[in-house]
Amino acid sequence: MPNRPDTSTTSDEPALALGGRTVIPGLVVGHAAFHWSVQSFVVALPEIQQTFGLSGVGVGGILAARELATAAVKLPGGVAVDALRRYWGTVLAACLGASALGLLVLGVSPVYPLLLVGIAILAASHSIWHLPASASLSHHYSERRGVTLAIHGVGGSVGDVAGPVVTGALLAFLSWRGLLSIYAVAPLFLGIVAIWAFRNIGHRIEEDRAEPTERYEVTRGLLRSPALWGLAAVYGFRAMALVALVTILPLYLDNDLGLSPSSRGIHIGLLIAIGLLAKPVTGYLSDRLGRKPVLGPGLVWSCALALGLLVFDSGVLLTVCVALLGLFLYPDQPILTAAVFDTVESEVASTGLGFVSFVGSLMAVVSPLIAGGLYEGVGFEAVVYYVAGLFGLSAVVFVGVPGAGNRE
Repeated sequence: MPNRPDTSTTSDEPALALGGRTVIPGLVVGHAAFHWSVQSFVVALPEIQQTFGLSGVGVGGILAARELATAAVKLPGGVAVDALRRYWGTVLAACLGASALGLLVLGVSPVYPLLLVGIAILAASHSIWHLPASASLSHHYSERRGVTLAIHGVGGSVGDVAGPVVTGALLAFLSWRGLLSIYAVAPLFLGIVAIWAFRNIGHRIEEDRAEPTERYEVTRGLLRSPALWGLAAVYGFRAMALVALVTILPLYLDNDLGLSPSSRGIHIGLLIAIGLLAKPVTGYLSDRLGRKPVLGPGLVWSCALALGLLVFDSGVLLTVCVALLGLFLYPDQPILTAAVFDTVESEVASTGLGFVSFVGSLMAVVSPLIAGGLYEGVGFEAVVYYVAGLFGLSAVVFVGVPGAGNRE
């Protein structure tokens, strides 16, 4: 289902706060805060493992809880966000506040179950954030959808890079509990600012408003789309590969290679750093050339570089391999999101994204448990083959998705 022609780029932008000048910067900063929190938590996994005496599967259970919470809110969240678009600004502000609560729960958790509650709150707020943020950018900047979503993604990458590096350095002086508790302050402050900055997002989207019955019928047709199901499968295989990698890589760097927290943080940051520059470039290319010619080779690249971790397993070569692995590891996400918005109608854009994310996150729930079991039972090599296989499978499926990402 192609999008309706969009005429809102000129008519709606002036209605946004300060003529729209706060929207993209605000969404970028908010996205950076979320990813700072998520990646900082990943860097602290070895310390958390030691505190609670966890096995590799136990660590995987933490990430599985994250993916389960993500899946649980995606589909109902997408439907609700489409229905409540006049309140998108409030939803975005509430997500930032909820992430602060999740970080605080993580920081004070005395027992493993409460730790799972904290990561679930953080994951759910992060997941819902993407729905109104991505849908608003897709609507207001439909002709530059790929690059605008990529700019939003750059904010996430800044948090992905800076968070691990800073956290790795601070773990030499602070406990992981104290650090995560301190990190709760920033999103709480940003949530208060967002109430003002995003107050008019979604208010002037007139032509996409639909009656509940009409929206229901469009949603039913949406769920019968082979292209959307195909994109959901791609999202799922990619998510399975990514969550397995970020679960085990910190443990490998700590337990197998004996890297310091600072060095570990630098390597996790490098996994994302090169993507900081690649995101807007790949987003622009996907707008010009189509989604498939960019995302397909990108997934193959991630497969090949994951296998490279088996060859380049120490010293400078390991550092270079980790950095190059990040070239498409995160830049592929905005392109996949743009492909979803290319496929669905604008009045159910968040529903479509929520559905794809729901299916993908549900698939990813078991992946950190599988990765943890492989790491404990066989070793890091088995995890690498598992991750590379998933990236390769996602590339094959994406190439076969009917019509997805074709340039209009």
